Amino acid sequence: MIYGTGEEWRAAPKKRVLLFGMSGLGKTHVSTMLRTQGGWFHYSVDYRIGTRYMGELIADNFKREAMKVPLLRELLLSDSVYIASNITFDNLAPLSTYLGKPGAPERGGLPFDEYMRRQEEHRLAEISALLDTPRFIDRAEDLYDYGNFVCDSGGSICEVVDPENPEDEVLTTLSRHLLLVWIEGTEAHTADLVRRFDRAPKPMYYQPDFLHAAWAAYLDETGLTEAEVDPDAFVRWTYARALAHRRPRYAAMARNWGVKVAAADMAALRDEADFVDAIAAAIDRARG
Repeated sequence: MIYGTGEEWRAAPKKRVLLFGMSGLGKTHVSTMLRTQGGWFHYSVDYRIGTRYMGELIADNFKREAMKVPLLRELLLSDSVYIASNITFDNLAPLSTYLGKPGAPERGGLPFDEYMRRQEEHRLAEISALLDTPRFIDRAEDLYDYGNFVCDSGGSICEVVDPENPEDEVLTTLSRHLLLVWIEGTEAHTADLVRRFDRAPKPMYYQPDFLHAAWAAYLDETGLTEAEVDPDAFVRWTYARALAHRRPRYAAMARNWGVKVAAADMAALRDEADFVDAIAAAIDRARG
């Protein structure tokens, strides 16, 4: 870890952290608080993915749908309208919409092969966005005079790294520049995340092996063909299994590459000083 003790962290003139964990446990909330109250530079990996690495793919998908409408087709072909995504730190819907869900086309589903192709595009984009982090640390300081830096990672970071491999390129690069912090939820948090997801299922990125196994098991369990699958039903069925799949990977990232803090403690933060105290305590716990 780049900070050997809690006291070293407190005394550091430049504090740099990467927050990771399941979506919905406070990464963006804490990052936004630090940006607005404490003057930290906020680097969102998902925003970087949706703009720098998949922005053109997202816009082309919008245009593809618009070309099916005669009026919009005519306007697009004459360069009379401009179509682009309006992705923000708080609204990643354009990225989620592009990733899509597999299943019946009349219910908005994608063929499974196309779904997996887009998943692979996301995997490559996420790795690139994570590896961009050191450059943004330098950029934040050089251009904007930000010494403190928080990287708000996507929930799928654990899917694109090998936390048990001491030579993992992404984790090695990140740990040289930032303190990796797992926001750990409880079983109650997990149950709440599942309930929220059930109300509004959304596309997500998962490891290919996990998805292939989940898809095969779902088709076998339901007896449905690919074209008969309700896309929302599949992603709901997959989500709880994904949480169980991800948790040990997050734990290994914290154990081998960083520290962990409780989601409840992050939710109770009032300001930057509380955050500094919480991270200092986490570092000292990890050091034993």
